[in-house]
Amino acid sequence: METTTPRAAGPIGADEAEFIAAARALDDGRFALLTERFRRELLLHCYRMLASYDDAQDLTQETFLRAWAKRESFQGRASLRTWLYRIATNACLDFLEKRCDRQPIPTDLQGAGGTGTEVTYLQPWPDSQPEDPHAQVVARETIELAFIVAVQHLPARQRAVLILRDVLGWPAQQTADTLELTLASANSALQRARVTMRQQLPDGRLDWAAQAGHGLNDDERRLVSAYVDSVERLDIDGLTTLLHEDLRFAMPPQPGVWAGRDEIVQGWIDSGFGQGDLNDLKCRITTANGQPAVAAYSRRPGTGSYEAMAMDVLRVEDGLVTEIHTFGSEMFARFGLPKEL
Repeated sequence: METTTPRAAGPIGADEAEFIAAARALDDGRFALLTERFRRELLLHCYRMLASYDDAQDLTQETFLRAWAKRESFQGRASLRTWLYRIATNACLDFLEKRCDRQPIPTDLQGAGGTGTEVTYLQPWPDSQPEDPHAQVVARETIELAFIVAVQHLPARQRAVLILRDVLGWPAQQTADTLELTLASANSALQRARVTMRQQLPDGRLDWAAQAGHGLNDDERRLVSAYVDSVERLDIDGLTTLLHEDLRFAMPPQPGVWAGRDEIVQGWIDSGFGQGDLNDLKCRITTANGQPAVAAYSRRPGTGSYEAMAMDVLRVEDGLVTEIHTFGSEMFARFGLPKEL
């Protein structure tokens, strides 16, 4: 659980007093300095709500715009952080109300081979670098793609209640007040959300703090190294041995979720793996959503450089890859990856 719990009522804190002074003086520069420190965590909050990094960036900026417009309403009764989270949450709810396309696609709308549901607007989260001054400890389970996808199955207000209560640790009454719900309604929404999450998460877990922070464990590092070696050597048999027989594969925003290792591998072969533009590959290892990720580059015949191609975000369980989400090369820049090698 991440610590953003609203502070108890009492004397106004230094940040809150300074913010009030900046608001009264119309000092937008000081306002920016006081609020900018919360950008990264607010971005993460919006990302959990929306599953799209691009949309989360837009809504984080909208949060700051709304905060400036409402600056005179801030009285310091809650912490500045809490006040900003309230604004961000309601900005996301407004966005979701207008964007009816932000719903998982049911099975009968997917392409051949699809199973379950999918989130076509899903984008990966670039993990913080150690030197990031705004980085904070994040429970890995609350940023993994499995969690982000599961949250998207919740109605918007249930989604907000679950994140505020179970991820951020807000008190029940504070959550209800933020969402303009009765306490009974907020508690009921939380219980319904928890039931849905248990149904949607891969192993039915509902423990958000089992592993704190990012970073790969030894098993994941060994597996991703073997994965990269197999890809670069175009060793499809070796790659297959690293995959679980019940592997799931998706390529947002392309429709379709595929299940079954043998069918998926055959699909890669049919799509040209090891042939044409896909017969000379190089990879770089990174992390996304606290999970191992492999950025692949391809060199076309007759060219001298490897161009960004795709990023695989891997879910690893019991020493095998159980899920792969493949994203386009447009994601590379936000991970600090070059366009060419």
